[in-house]
Amino acid sequence: MNNPDIFFNNLPLFIPLIILELILDIVALVHIFKHQKYRFGNRILWIILVLLFQPIGAVVYLLVGRENE
Repeated sequence: MNNPDIFFNNLPLFIPLIILELILDIVALVHIFKHQKYRFGNRILWIILVLLFQPIGAVVYLLVGRENE
């Protein structure tokens, strides 16, 4: 078996993980665009981190980067 076969055979397991990752990224990006203040960095930095380092970037933003409201 090669890698595509493994992926497609286990697709029912991967679909919920993919959906959760997309939801997490969308929540982080919506929060970034709605708010002006961040504990560390600026808006462009957080957008790049969330988009490039999925899902780690979104988790780091939500735990560390966002300003308490």
